[in-house]
Amino acid sequence: MNRLKLAILISGRGSNMEALLKAAEDPAFPAMPKLVLSNRPEAKGLETAASAGIPTLAIDHKLYGKDREAFERELDKALTDAGIEIIALAGFMRVLTPWFVSRWEGRMINIHPSLLPKYKGLDTHQRAIDAGDAEAGCTVHWVSAGVDEGEIIAQAAIPILPGDTADSLAARLLPEEHRLYPRALAIACARLRP
Repeated sequence: MNRLKLAILISGRGSNMEALLKAAEDPAFPAMPKLVLSNRPEAKGLETAASAGIPTLAIDHKLYGKDREAFERELDKALTDAGIEIIALAGFMRVLTPWFVSRWEGRMINIHPSLLPKYKGLDTHQRAIDAGDAEAGCTVHWVSAGVDEGEIIAQAAIPILPGDTADSLAARLLPEEHRLYPRALAIACARLRP
């Protein structure tokens, strides 16, 4: 099988990255991790990826000040140099510019901790609780120019329990994210290379 060359972009511990790396251990999985890249040099996920034998790179966005596109040009160069064919954002805490999105549109996916189109952006769990929703969940979607607005690939839902806090809900949802993301990445790869 000709597996797509995958880059995973992270900003922190990279638990969703770990789920993707584990899925990719199966030679039948349609994506092969070639690079884990972070905008934060101290991101714990870089150590995890390096321990798994995956090349890592940190490009510190703070070095570029307010010039977001200059940071993204370095990001784009690193991805292009590595021959990347598909990108999975896994807790990458940067809003990407239209320039970068247009470069990778149709080849970049993201996981978001809500049942989109509800609760785009931040504080999704608290917003679901405050709204009195019966359930919360996570969504994997194609990245588009609008934040959390791209076409939905797959979703998973869990009930919101009495007494749930944003933290308890997030903790219960995380295993669902870890199950959903590899499955959704496989769907995305099939669309790129049927």
